[in-house]
Amino acid sequence: MAPAAEETKRLPNSKAVIAYLAELFPACFTTSGDALPLKIGIFEDLAKRLENDEKVSKTRLRTALRQYTNSWRYLRSVKAGAVRVDLDGAEAGVIEAEHEAHAQETLAASQAKVQEAKKAQREANKKEAEAKQPRRTPKRAVRKGTKPVRTKKAEPKPKAEVALKETVDATALTVGQRVALKLGNNPMEATVTTIDKSEAQVQLDTGMTIKVSIAELHQV
Repeated sequence: MAPAAEETKRLPNSKAVIAYLAELFPACFTTSGDALPLKIGIFEDLAKRLENDEKVSKTRLRTALRQYTNSWRYLRSVKAGAVRVDLDGAEAGVIEAEHEAHAQETLAASQAKVQEAKKAQREANKKEAEAKQPRRTPKRAVRKGTKPVRTKKAEPKPKAEVALKETVDATALTVGQRVALKLGNNPMEATVTTIDKSEAQVQLDTGMTIKVSIAELHQV
C-alpha cells in the first residue's frame, strides 16, 4: 500500500487514538469518568496487539498513552493499594505508595501550571481592556499651602452722574414720564406714577416710591 494511503487511514491525533483504545479495550481504557490504573509496561502489550493495525503507529501510540496517563482524572486514580489492570481488565499488580506520591506531585504541578496560564491570560485581557479605554487628562495638582488663583469678576461700571436740567412744565407733566430730582445731595432719575395737583408720586430706579412737589422735578 502506498505511504499516502496509509496516512489517510491513521488516526489524526492523540484524542482519536485514546477513543480508539477505549473502543478496542473497554475493560482497560475509558474516555470519561474514573480511569483505571494501568499495568506497568502496558505499552509493550499495546504495541504487540496493534502491530498490524493501520490506524495507529507506535510513535502516535506512545504519545497518546503519555497524554492519557498524565491526565488529571488518571492521576487521581493512582492510589496506594489500588489494583492495576491489563488490556483485558485482568489484575496486573498493585499501586505502591511511591507511585501514588509521584502521581500527586505530577497532578499538583500540572494544576499549578494551568492556574499560572489562566492568571497570565487574565492580566493580558486586563491590559488589553485598559489600552482600549480613552485616556483622561490628569487634573493639575494644587500644591499644599497655596490657594487656587481666582479670576476677578469685572466690576460694574459706575452710572453716569445725573445732571439736573430745567424744571418740568407742570401743565405738560404726564404719568410715565421720566424725570430727575434731587434726593438729599444726589440727583436721581425716576418715573412719574401719579399726579395730584401740585404733587406727583414717582418711582426711583431703585424701586422706592416717594411723593414730591412737581416744582422739584426736572427734565431728563
